[in-house]
Amino acid sequence: MGRGDPVVLVHGTPYSSFLWRDVAPALALTRRVFVFDHLGFGRSDRHEGQDLSLAAHARTFRRLLDHWDLSRPSVVAHDIGGAVALRALLLEGADYGDLTLFDAVSGGRWERGLFQLVLQQTEVFRQLPGYAHEALVAAHLRHATHAGLRPGVLDAFLEPWRGAEGQAAFYRQYSQIRQADTAGYEQLLGGISVPVRLLWGREDRILPPEHARWLHEKIPHAELHWVEGAGHLLQEDAPARLTAHLTAAF
Repeated sequence: MGRGDPVVLVHGTPYSSFLWRDVAPALALTRRVFVFDHLGFGRSDRHEGQDLSLAAHARTFRRLLDHWDLSRPSVVAHDIGGAVALRALLLEGADYGDLTLFDAVSGGRWERGLFQLVLQQTEVFRQLPGYAHEALVAAHLRHATHAGLRPGVLDAFLEPWRGAEGQAAFYRQYSQIRQADTAGYEQLLGGISVPVRLLWGREDRILPPEHARWLHEKIPHAELHWVEGAGHLLQEDAPARLTAHLTAAF
């Protein structure tokens, strides 16, 4: 959508391009904005046997940029989208004009909490009764926001993961997201040459502020900005402030 220099918005888990519904139109006033659903998420294809690892997502993202014929776009990435964007840049040969990462999986010891439990007990989670699965996903979504989700938003985020097919898809993707896929590029972070901006919700409980500080140490030329009173989902907790940062010059 929109016209101007291209910017690509990369979502994380368990979200979809719906997460950008407020930010994308605002950016499209001055930019050409690209959004998409990762394979296995939102309205994208979902079936057994899919490779939904971070490495696979990064390869697909690189091919998607080629498909769109984008040369050095701005890339904005959130949650596991950060790891996807970094792998594509550092290991798959993608080329960006600049990179913004916020509340993003990047490296270090992030395999914790729900991620770790699902990896350890994948079959148990797959067999949860539907009501228990939905309650777990809803609680995780609420945990990601500091301000709370607006009416109807929780249902929209839950919808792709409801029912037997949705439950299977949820644990299929969670069980393949592993720390090993970020360890492979950690030693290359300091060599990133494009401008990098880091934004972080001060109240993030999914990836607390120490993850921002770790990433800033690894990419010392990056700008680091804190967003006060916001959690993991800046798109929900502070969409106006997020948009202001994304429209500001590096």
